[in-house]
Amino acid sequence: MTITGFVAKSAFRNKRRSLLTVASIAFSLLLLCIMLCVWRSFYIDKGAPDSALRIMTRHKVSLANFLPIYYRDKIRAVPGVVHVVPMTWFGGTYKDDKPENFFAQFATDPDEYFDVAADKVMPADQLAAWKRDRAGCVVDADLARKHHWKIGDHIILQGTIFPANLDLTLRGIYTIDPPNSALYLHNKYLEESVGWFKDTAGFYFVRVDTPEHMPVAARAIDDMFHSTPVPTKSESEQAFKLDFINTLGSVKVFILSICGAVLFTTLLVCANTMAMSIRERTREVAVLRTLGFTRESILKLLLSESIAIAVIGGLAGVALGTVVIKAMSRPGIGMPVSMHMTIATALVVMTVAFLVGLVSGLIPSYRASNLAIVDAMRHIG
Repeated sequence: MTITGFVAKSAFRNKRRSLLTVASIAFSLLLLCIMLCVWRSFYIDKGAPDSALRIMTRHKVSLANFLPIYYRDKIRAVPGVVHVVPMTWFGGTYKDDKPENFFAQFATDPDEYFDVAADKVMPADQLAAWKRDRAGCVVDADLARKHHWKIGDHIILQGTIFPANLDLTLRGIYTIDPPNSALYLHNKYLEESVGWFKDTAGFYFVRVDTPEHMPVAARAIDDMFHSTPVPTKSESEQAFKLDFINTLGSVKVFILSICGAVLFTTLLVCANTMAMSIRERTREVAVLRTLGFTRESILKLLLSESIAIAVIGGLAGVALGTVVIKAMSRPGIGMPVSMHMTIATALVVMTVAFLVGLVSGLIPSYRASNLAIVDAMRHIG
């Protein structure tokens, strides 16, 4: 029998216990995969290439504070800026409060919005129809498929932030990669429905001519309004998304806490399995010693069993994670649609699995390999 065959046979000597351990490690590392992919989507990914040309300008204090509408023309005058549109989160309810019926809703200016968001593609006739209809709206293609909407359908949104119920007519369906599951309506319609909202905007969506001008233009915009009663904070599209996410709480702490709990639990499960397995085989270790195996070789064999179980669990966890993350990144689920399993994430998870197997098996393997032959033969497991 080869060394590899011996390790494999020993690792699965108690098949039920070993398989349960592999399953426990797999599901723990599945959760780790999800958390790492969420972390990468929020804090590492730079977004679509076109986003390098866009700036989000909001109130410096909070996203909940509005900006004056006349800021639009002032921002347009900043060197490097080519397009500016007002944007306001409507946050209405479609049908009910169920998560599957939630999607982003923004009021904006149809005349210039698709000049700023140039990575969204929509037929020219549909864009023209939206511009003509103040009660019109456009939606993402995936969102339209999900709710079985077609051009001309009525979409009724019940106001939660704004005291107004909007009866919208679907005038256009756009595509974007990745999908963003959003609806855009005419800001004039919102102004007509909510009197106090007139001449204000939630934030400004700005496009510059080159990526190099983006940070320069952002600083120039904030400097322009620095001493005014309504100061601004201008940042990249990705930074703006992170600010919005941070309003939900300390997301970083939450993700790190989950990852820490996963690692601790996985380590305990694997360590408990190896401790029981090695304790039951103490006499076998003594026999190996009498056959000429050194302490070092026995230590390597026992550690190999622990690592093998953990790595098999890691492979299963990565495979499950790839499938689950693909399902979770669909529009309407509530997770980032750009989230996906990468080779780097898989390597990190497999490294964690290897280290868990190594650390969990180190102490019991070391103790067993260093027992005197006589003491090991007397052991009752």
